[in-house]
Amino acid sequence: MKVNFLLAIVCIITAFIACDNDDPVSYDYHAHIMQPSSADKHMGDILSIQLEFESHTGEAVEHANVRIYNKTTQTVIYSEPDDPHVGGGSDYEFHDQIELSAANGFSAGDWVIEATVWGEDEGQDLVRETIEFTILP
Repeated sequence: MKVNFLLAIVCIITAFIACDNDDPVSYDYHAHIMQPSSADKHMGDILSIQLEFESHTGEAVEHANVRIYNKTTQTVIYSEPDDPHVGGGSDYEFHDQIELSAANGFSAGDWVIEATVWGEDEGQDLVRETIEFTILP
């Protein structure tokens, strides 16, 4: 009788463990570039950067990155934050300013600002938004 009881307990525990499947987390991320706009800029202007990263399922915004690169050469001159792991709440705001100058790597031409957000694992639920703008002399 004790063996049957122990066997029943083991079967019940095994059934609970087997049914405990790890459903994948759905982040439903969005990256919104509030500033800069796609309007032309000039060398010497101050570029205001304002982005919002959010999860529409209430999950944490785990990783975020903001890059600015030359559209023609693909040369990245800005990549922030230094540590893309920003894990916290279901939204993350990023603000910065940078002068459009040769000292900061800018030149006249076409540029892209790219906002990327992803989950715990590299590339998980990755979302990318870009805006292109032209810098005039």
